[in-house]
Amino acid sequence: MGDIEIARSVKLKPIEEVAKKVGIEKDELECYGKYKAKISNELRNRVKNNQNGKLILVTAINPTPLGEGKTTISIGLADGLSYIGKKAMLALREPSLGPVFGVKGGATGGGHAQVAPMEDINLHFTGDIHAITSANNLLSALIDNHIYFGNELGFKKVVWRRCVDLNDRQLRAIECGLSGEKGVVPRQDGFDITVASEIMAILCLSSDLEDLKARIGNIIIGYNEEDNPIYAKDLKAEGSIAALLKDAIKPNMVQTLEHTPALIHGGPFANIAHGCNSVMATKMALKLADYVVTEAGFGADLGAEKFVDIKCRKAEIKPDAVVIVATMKALKYHGGVDKEDIKKENIEALEKGIHNLLKHVDNLKNKLGLNVIVAINKYIDDSEKEITLLKEKLQEQGINLSLVEAWEYGGKGASDLAEKIVELTSKERSLKYAYSLEDSIKTKIEKIAKNIYGAEGVEYSKEAEEEILKIEKLGYANFPVCMAKTQYSFSDDPKNLICDKPFTIHVQEIRLKTGAEFIVVLTGKIFTMPGLPKVPAAESIDVDKDGNIVGIF
Repeated sequence: MGDIEIARSVKLKPIEEVAKKVGIEKDELECYGKYKAKISNELRNRVKNNQNGKLILVTAINPTPLGEGKTTISIGLADGLSYIGKKAMLALREPSLGPVFGVKGGATGGGHAQVAPMEDINLHFTGDIHAITSANNLLSALIDNHIYFGNELGFKKVVWRRCVDLNDRQLRAIECGLSGEKGVVPRQDGFDITVASEIMAILCLSSDLEDLKARIGNIIIGYNEEDNPIYAKDLKAEGSIAALLKDAIKPNMVQTLEHTPALIHGGPFANIAHGCNSVMATKMALKLADYVVTEAGFGADLGAEKFVDIKCRKAEIKPDAVVIVATMKALKYHGGVDKEDIKKENIEALEKGIHNLLKHVDNLKNKLGLNVIVAINKYIDDSEKEITLLKEKLQEQGINLSLVEAWEYGGKGASDLAEKIVELTSKERSLKYAYSLEDSIKTKIEKIAKNIYGAEGVEYSKEAEEEILKIEKLGYANFPVCMAKTQYSFSDDPKNLICDKPFTIHVQEIRLKTGAEFIVVLTGKIFTMPGLPKVPAAESIDVDKDGNIVGIF
């Protein structure tokens, strides 16, 4: 059976019954049908003085194009913790329609380790991402309307971009206002995917509605003739935008196929945004459960670094343990094997690819001071010889390993990992950041590039150099940096998989996000609006004669 058939074969419990497992009362839920609900503001106030549970971060090595099952492992681990008798919850991101209709085809786990209802979560869910899209584009409409009626604020340059939650490369750069109507000012614009919108980042980093409103007001939307910033609050935009987001800011509750409670809220990508679910959902889960499993997007060089340097700083939280997910296929992929041949046994390629895993382990353990375990997302055709070699290599380095079969067996298949996590979270950890907020912008970038990626140095375009000087002049140099980089490599070249030769990180563009309170650093040939593959998953998605969605995987 495929993922969607497995999901439909399980009878879900009413969401009120799932919520009771972690002490949530019926009147603290705002239900969206039988199996989805938003958490009311009253719950947060009631549990705010509860002791925090243990926080487990799930990250990965640099992935193959189809990913390594990080969400499957996250869900399996939460079910595994429940299986061994622990009070566990998930705190995950919402899927974007870009990957659903693009390469991946879905992002709710797989096999017997899924969150459900998977079709709803993968598509419109509770409408959060649609609300963010509308909020983003309302601000664009207000900007152009202001210019149309005389431009009292003196816009010389608009830096706010429109967004849509689809992969559409045609919209990366556009010209708008071409109707020829009197007073309509043509200008260059562009679209980002919604999950890269600053509104998405703001929603995920806000502590409450008032914080969200203040951050929206602080967004820089353009510059005037004197090159001084113009903010969203100058347009009096924060109130109406917050009104669109008043429900979206509330975390969503669903369940796994084994009925473990899951909060799924916010969905920034990690290669072009900060890659973590909302602070509100994570902190709420920590007040409700003894063990909370969350994840950071793509490899640990992107998602985990940003989880520590951006989210942990803001939320004042620390992971008690980190799981690094790998597959034998991905290890061989990073050992130089073509993706068409990664299922074949190849000891030489595996030995080369293990270096990618060891670099991530070193970063998390020694650079960021975290407790680490490696989880192999096991496939039935994995070679025992390759698994034995991997175990030996990790044992030589003193690294703990768990083989996880959650796809096939659900929580039972992750029980070994769950047991090891309980032990690991009891150990002391000393969280370290990759850089200090007092470091200069370039120093922050270079510390990440050299210490986390292993780069020899950093080169900056003329435009990036100018933007850094402008940010420093405006007084925002103390913000953390959010690196936008390919997820496939430690370098900024997606084809440089092995990274066995010295490489340089190329900073092409810098974007200041004063609402999100970080600085986006675009490297290599990264785009904030992805494109569809030659054969998109959309070609396989359909609705059958009974109204059931098919083809999501």
